[in-house]
Amino acid sequence: MRGLLLALAVTTSLVPACATSGDGDAEGVTELDPGGPLGKEDSAGISALRVDGDYSATAAWKVTNQWEDTTTADAKLAGMAWGANSGLNWDEKYAAWVGSFVQVDSLDWFKTVAISTPFGKSVRGPKIDCADLAILLRFSFAAWYHLPVYLVGYDGSTPVYFGHFGVRTKSGKWSQASSFGSFADYSSETAAQYGAKWPSDAAIRTRGISPNDQIPFLGGGAREGAFLDEIHLNKRAARLIMFTQAYLGSHNMVDSANTYNIVPEALRTGDVLMFARSPRVDGHTTIVTAVSHVAEGRMQAQSIYGNDPPAQPAWQDPDATRSLFTDDEGGGPSLNTPYGGTTPYSHLNGGIKRFRVAKVRNGKWFNTWMNADEASWINDTNYDAIGARPARFEALLGDPDPAVQREQLLEVITEKRAYLQEHPSSCAARTDREQAFADLYQLLDTSFGMDRAAVDAQYRTTIDDYVFAPLDYSKSRTCCWDHTSRAMYDLIAAYETQAASTGCVDPAIFKLTANRYDPFATYARSTPQAAAWTAWSADEDCQAAGATDDVVLADPGLTPWCSLPQNAAP
Repeated sequence: MRGLLLALAVTTSLVPACATSGDGDAEGVTELDPGGPLGKEDSAGISALRVDGDYSATAAWKVTNQWEDTTTADAKLAGMAWGANSGLNWDEKYAAWVGSFVQVDSLDWFKTVAISTPFGKSVRGPKIDCADLAILLRFSFAAWYHLPVYLVGYDGSTPVYFGHFGVRTKSGKWSQASSFGSFADYSSETAAQYGAKWPSDAAIRTRGISPNDQIPFLGGGAREGAFLDEIHLNKRAARLIMFTQAYLGSHNMVDSANTYNIVPEALRTGDVLMFARSPRVDGHTTIVTAVSHVAEGRMQAQSIYGNDPPAQPAWQDPDATRSLFTDDEGGGPSLNTPYGGTTPYSHLNGGIKRFRVAKVRNGKWFNTWMNADEASWINDTNYDAIGARPARFEALLGDPDPAVQREQLLEVITEKRAYLQEHPSSCAARTDREQAFADLYQLLDTSFGMDRAAVDAQYRTTIDDYVFAPLDYSKSRTCCWDHTSRAMYDLIAAYETQAASTGCVDPAIFKLTANRYDPFATYARSTPQAAAWTAWSADEDCQAAGATDDVVLADPGLTPWCSLPQNAAP
């Protein structure tokens, strides 16, 4: 372990590995298979278990919060890395928590991480494999805050769901699983009670997943189970996490049913960088612990990972993290020939990914994305976009020529414009486009001497930037609407062309006004393509479901459309 980590400190040619099967107390366990690519429809439409099932015998905790919550009583409370009335949803709070981790000395020579808990504790990381660390963090957070969560593995052709409801198939408890409801849960204890004496599950403290995972700072014979016992009042959750770690690994983490590909510009703490080296086994999971945005749209990132043989999470500084993110094993375009394959890494679904969130739809659990992340998703069969990410990180995390950075930002703007042509209601794409413009303004001012008016004159080349103005997510009903289409965009564009037939006019913004989408909806009804205009539907959890007017996030510095040189009257 020491030799491997030392090599990593001085070269980018070596990367760590994760275990591919359980061991120790899970002797004889074989990790479950992943599923195949989900393609265009992704898994936003793939259901799991029913929400109202009787899970009393198997459930590890009861769900009382949802990931999108921001205004409920629980969501308004202060937490481990956020203040009261923060306005953050729970996925953003998860990112804030991971971003609050601090470096401490490990049992060996390198720096590891101290993991904070809602109970006023901070515990040095256990010796753990890399995928198991990611599972531990995500499931622990969900358990503490009573959020829904699940991951999927395949027992032959049967999907097995590991989550808050226990470990089940659609027909009942999975045959190998425990009835987690039979274990103790001390979550009702007050701070005074658990502060005086922390309740312990003695049986789990000496259990682990991999050999040689002893952590002596938690007592004689302590293994990963002791760490879980130290951070969970709910021993059902502790046992569920260990069971999940035994049967799922990096090849399940990379599965699109559990995580989804994101664009590099969306990187944040809590995301996972996946190395996928073959379709079924041998991979690696790195967890992003710090992201800072520096000048001109560039980033710095730091990360941690566990290892096989098990070791405490190793903290990676910005240079080491950049080496990982620019390695082709993270979904790049080259062939995986070092591992005996002839498949491009991009076809193995590796690279930067984000955990899915469990939401309710039509009475069933679905693993999907947060509303605001919809435009950051990359289809898992879009191999060109996946394969381009290591090179993109080369520029984002490095110190590139300003001209290179300019082209990169313009590429982001082009991508978001193209996305809006397919999904006109996307609020995330509108926001991402304007963030790229904000970075472009800064870059071109500092490196090319161009003010905002000059940037707009050269690069605000499409009326779409004005028609699809950014909207306030929390107050705009359009942001909940996923079923807009290219045909609707064509109608919107046709209306704008007609409106400007006798000269430049301020574009109409595509938004809800007085509970209508006029003038576009009325125009659509006057054309032979009227059937292409669909009615609004609440396709996501919608905080603004009752709103009658969207709220535009106006940019006072934006050059008006008709003031741009190409549109000015002669």
